[in-house]
Amino acid sequence: MIQPSYLKKGDAVAIVATARKISKGEIQPAVTFLESYGLSVELGENLFALDHQYAGTDKQRTNDLQKALDDTTIKAVFIARGGYGTVRLIEALNFSEFLKHPKWIIGYSDVTVLHNAVFNLGVMTLHATMPINFHKHEQAAKTMMQALFGELKHITTPVEKVNRFGKSKAKVVGGNLSLIYSLSGTPYDINTDGTILFLEDLDEYLYHIDRMMMQLKLAGKLKNLAGLIVGGMTDMKDNLVPFGKTAEHIILDAVKEYNYPVCFNFPAGHIDKNLALYLGKEAELNVTNESVTLIYL
Repeated sequence: MIQPSYLKKGDAVAIVATARKISKGEIQPAVTFLESYGLSVELGENLFALDHQYAGTDKQRTNDLQKALDDTTIKAVFIARGGYGTVRLIEALNFSEFLKHPKWIIGYSDVTVLHNAVFNLGVMTLHATMPINFHKHEQAAKTMMQALFGELKHITTPVEKVNRFGKSKAKVVGGNLSLIYSLSGTPYDINTDGTILFLEDLDEYLYHIDRMMMQLKLAGKLKNLAGLIVGGMTDMKDNLVPFGKTAEHIILDAVKEYNYPVCFNFPAGHIDKNLALYLGKEAELNVTNESVTLIYL
């Protein structure tokens, strides 16, 4: 995998919106935060455009992202917020200049579309909090900047009763379960064989979680993993007739016949404490009865 250069003071970074609309008031604290690290912040020309729920038309959002990908002076691209809409742009993007001068792409949730696409191109990305959320959790924003400046070495979290012990080394891939599921069978589908898969999701019915996990299983995406990291399964919903399992037990049931470490409640996803995760980078996952540690190699 190609690793983009770590940031340094004086570097230029861009903020663009690929999905839901955002206002100047919502973005200004993020600009101030990035500038406090000595970075020069460039805003997408159409960042504050409006098209119903979107931050401008598909063409406007595509143009902003394409310009940031192509600009050799931009060293990192922050996606302003999630929501829905990145998948509408992906076919129109050209990554040829990006591959000549790789740069960090940062975000989570809907940005999983970009994480998958760029992983398939052999370039690392960063699963991390986004500009609209920088103010919500100091440690989340701090680990993002540590990762971008090459200072994030490991993450250690408490144990969960449902964890499955073990140790493995592999590249970390993944993101939002709903997006990974929806991209199955497309050019932006990912090969999970031999990887440590990270999954998180928000506001889903429990039977939807089961359906998506069954799809991943039937597609062979769970069989040959080196490990499974489950982040926030946040605000799960149930029907009047209960499904009968938590999201954690649904996931455990989907992987029960496979032998690799599994950990839950990892601090990443749709939670305030959304710690940064390198995607595409080799790491060691160690799940014991005392702690869970992810060490980047």
